Amino acid sequence: MEVLTLQVFVSLMLVVGSIILFLFTWRQRDFDHADRLALLPLEKEEESHE
Repeated sequence: MEVLTLQVFVSLMLVVGSIILFLFTWRQRDFDHADRLALLPLEKEEESHE
């Protein structure tokens, strides 16, 4: 029974930790910046072909 309690506790701590990290990166808006950087070379290419 102790192993089950420990497993539930560790699982809950992992879930809480992942939610905290998600909220931290969401507040930093890191995802939008990465998308803009990924599309930046495509915008330059399209301008030179026109």
